[in-house]
Amino acid sequence: MASTALRLSEEWVLGESIGEGGFGRVYAAASPRHQSAVAKLIPKKPGSAREMLFVDLGSARNVVPIIDSGETADSWVLIMPRAEKSLRQHLRSALSPTEAVSILSDVAAALSDLDGRVVHRDLKPENILLLDGRWCIADFGISRYAEATTAPDTQKYSMTPPYAAPEQWRAERATTATDVYAFGVLAYELLAGTRPFRGPGKGDFRDQHLHHEPPPLDGVSISLASLVEECLYKAPQTRPSPSNLSARLERAAHTSPSGGLALLRRANRAEIARRGEEARAAERARSEKERRAEIAKSANKAIRRIMDAVKVAILDSAPAAECRVRVPELDPDSKLPYLRPQGWSITLNKVTLDFMIPVGAQIDLHSRFDLPIDVVYYARIGVERQKSHPRDTQYLGRSHSLWYCDAQEEGRYQWFETSFMGASWQANPQDPQVEPFALDPNDEAAKALTSGVSAYRLAWPFTPVTIDNLDDFISRWAAWFADCLFGEMRRPSPMPERPVAGSWRRG
Repeated sequence: MASTALRLSEEWVLGESIGEGGFGRVYAAASPRHQSAVAKLIPKKPGSAREMLFVDLGSARNVVPIIDSGETADSWVLIMPRAEKSLRQHLRSALSPTEAVSILSDVAAALSDLDGRVVHRDLKPENILLLDGRWCIADFGISRYAEATTAPDTQKYSMTPPYAAPEQWRAERATTATDVYAFGVLAYELLAGTRPFRGPGKGDFRDQHLHHEPPPLDGVSISLASLVEECLYKAPQTRPSPSNLSARLERAAHTSPSGGLALLRRANRAEIARRGEEARAAERARSEKERRAEIAKSANKAIRRIMDAVKVAILDSAPAAECRVRVPELDPDSKLPYLRPQGWSITLNKVTLDFMIPVGAQIDLHSRFDLPIDVVYYARIGVERQKSHPRDTQYLGRSHSLWYCDAQEEGRYQWFETSFMGASWQANPQDPQVEPFALDPNDEAAKALTSGVSAYRLAWPFTPVTIDNLDDFISRWAAWFADCLFGEMRRPSPMPERPVAGSWRRG
């Protein structure tokens, strides 16, 4: 932009743009009293509060001060001293521990003075400026501004992925511990010359910050390496406080201890590593539980649509049939906290087409039985005639499993239809009057899909079942329903009826 005059408490002349910072653009600025300054123009956002933007940071050490402030028609304006350079410009390779500790001590002093008052949320080398011989943090006021914004276009959750703490990736409230985590990333970068996590994509950074352990710092004293490791703990409440950072950095600046103290510090570092791994394991378990819960929701929505489509098609063709809907009930006979299956059944002339899904059952064959397929949800469909008398031993019908899993491509979940039969060396271990038959995802089903000896084997290939391609699925089950009604339902021979090899992945 061309030179522009701006009247705040002083008369300012804005010059060339010198980059973007935080939430706005930065311009060179000068006034009769301040010949070297910068002006940051922050766009006004609906719901933002001016008093939150211009927060008074008082006598806090090592914070870039606000010289003047005001507004234009569409922007808030902050005037600050022009720094010599940013830490990003200064950082070309790994620094010596002595220089790194000196810089980190300046940053820690600022965090300590502002602990409990304001959270930066975006601590990184670009926001740390060399001013009057000290490294100072910029944009604390703007961090408060972002926190106050409540409009739909708020930047509250904006962050810089390489420095973002686990709680930011989970969209949880940022605290002082969030800045301590970014401090740990910064410290690692100063000492190692590279960040602890390298991405490169945003999804990679999310996974790394939530679940991965940074490589150990080499060539650094145990006390300093331990401090950095603790800052990078996944659990916010286990990270050091800002005042603790300052005290430990001061000790780290002195000669490392020897003898028994060195051994004790090595043992302490091992304990830190153990606690860190415990926190990472807990986070992995939490994330996996959340992931499977979200997949289960998708599975439940999809199967209900499929069920409704099948039900409508069958009742349109057989309106004389009786449809009964089952509601879930607590199962008093089961030791598992599952419910009796819900679903519906359609009955016509003593033949029933039954579609049932269990509620809340999430079976993890993948981890429990080392099966490559990860089954998250399951259902059943079957057609069966009623026995003509108690000792009726004739063939009654068939049932198939519906598994929501990644049967054909790892990590890609959808509903698959499959079914099982008894192994050739023995009689049907299930009800001999129903074959093929459905199996829930259990250890026997897992054995049937691996190379081990099992009483079961696959009788129907893993076949995708999607709401937009149900014609074959509906037609087959309608035909089997009709065959039962006409007394023409026969045990399939030979079995399996369709080729099953290669229909599921084996790892």
